[in-house]
Amino acid sequence: MFFLSIQAAPRGFSGADADILSCFNLNFVVLSQKPTSVPFEQISMSGSYSGVLKATAGVSEKNLYLESYGCQMNFSDSEIVASVMADMGYGVTDELERADVVMINTCSIRENAEQKVRARLQHFRSLKRQKPSLVIGVLGCMAERLKSKLLDQEQLVDLVVGPDAYKDLPGLLEQVQGGQQAVNVLLSREETYADIAPVRLGSNGVTAFVTIMRGCDNMCSFCVVPFTRGRERSRDPQSIVAECLELWQNGYREVTLLGQNVDSYRWKYSQEGPQNSGSESGEIRFSELLQLVAEISPDLRVRFSTSHPKDITDEVLHTMAQYQNLCKNIHLPVQSGSTTVLARMNRTYDRAWYLERVDAIRRILPDCAITTDVISGFCGETEAEHQETLTLMEAVRFDSAYMFAYSERPGTLAARKYPDDVPEETKKRRLSEIMALQDRHSVERNGQEEGQIQEILIEGYSKKSKEDFCGRNSRNKMVVFGAVPGISFGQTVSVRILRSNKATLIGECLVESEVEL
Repeated sequence: MFFLSIQAAPRGFSGADADILSCFNLNFVVLSQKPTSVPFEQISMSGSYSGVLKATAGVSEKNLYLESYGCQMNFSDSEIVASVMADMGYGVTDELERADVVMINTCSIRENAEQKVRARLQHFRSLKRQKPSLVIGVLGCMAERLKSKLLDQEQLVDLVVGPDAYKDLPGLLEQVQGGQQAVNVLLSREETYADIAPVRLGSNGVTAFVTIMRGCDNMCSFCVVPFTRGRERSRDPQSIVAECLELWQNGYREVTLLGQNVDSYRWKYSQEGPQNSGSESGEIRFSELLQLVAEISPDLRVRFSTSHPKDITDEVLHTMAQYQNLCKNIHLPVQSGSTTVLARMNRTYDRAWYLERVDAIRRILPDCAITTDVISGFCGETEAEHQETLTLMEAVRFDSAYMFAYSERPGTLAARKYPDDVPEETKKRRLSEIMALQDRHSVERNGQEEGQIQEILIEGYSKKSKEDFCGRNSRNKMVVFGAVPGISFGQTVSVRILRSNKATLIGECLVESEVEL
């Protein structure tokens, strides 16, 4: 048994919930069924997670229009930005014409992502002509990569802010309003935004993102993330659990723990107090953090993303097996099935290591869905190496995958060391083969769930019809079924899966009365 005592400042609502993915006067006890070597008693300390859920548009005189592109981390960061701006009196509006400040949170992972942002900025140009006082800011990874160059390249941009500088927005906006352009792209070794209560933008009130760490130390040769988001920093577990607990108390029924590499989460405690590194007196790793969050309530679903194959441990898998509310889905990016390509990518594992980790997942969590990322046409990739990716996919049979053709990113190791020598037509052909194979596997894996009765958390209406509900099962697969009177969003219902396709399960609700939460 271990005890966790958390105290945080009282919080309250001052307006509407705001997308994607809030904690209260807290004081609770967590009970563990098994001994642990981690000194959880050292977690008892005054809370660092505090604040008030901010009001959005319709309440404030000043309006922020905020767009986000890219990964879940970017959307989570936008919620932090909205919170900082709310402290300055800005409400969030979804009407561009009402905006006093327009911010676009960007992605640099592929060239296509940056081109989309540039096209969107051009759309804002006419708006700024009509409203010269309009402030336009570029945030996030593209801001970090290009820095002050953005001011010259996109002449309408007033503000450039990197992902570790959002607390500096008040001072930066003051500069802009004084007639100057403003830039802060300094990366931090400490910033985790643990003391900021995110504004839940466009929230469904059921699911939410909770960031547990920032940055990445892995230095994959194709990736800009270590350069745009800096070194790994883990957020203190007390603030994470406090945020998740408040979400639960405010009616949310699922949280997704986010990080570039969640399995490298590590929080150490020293005699001087909690810290990210240093002392050997005690530490919490990802498996223990999962346990803490899972024990908030058995009815709070918990997901996480993303895992790195070199770091995911059997301890994490056994913790997932122990708690029913830890959802049985692991996103485990492979990128390539070829050991030689993986070496050029600097992934620090080989094909055999990856397959062993898959075997461990299937052994410890037989019902777990495995999803992945795959890159076609990386530098020097031969036809034989491409075939190795296909054979690995055949061996694993992923439930789904994100699949892309290689896009060289300036400043990366690959851009400096390897020629981008696979012809575009070859990249596209190989990508189409990868996608066709994955489509077949997705159909096969989803078909295996037909006839099952599954517990589905209702997240909202189906995109196609308000006569249907949609929600995900434990394996993160979207399930669509007919809406039932008396059942509402945020409830868990039993659904029989009737049929499926490569992307969706279709079922019927077996419960016609309220499910007790």
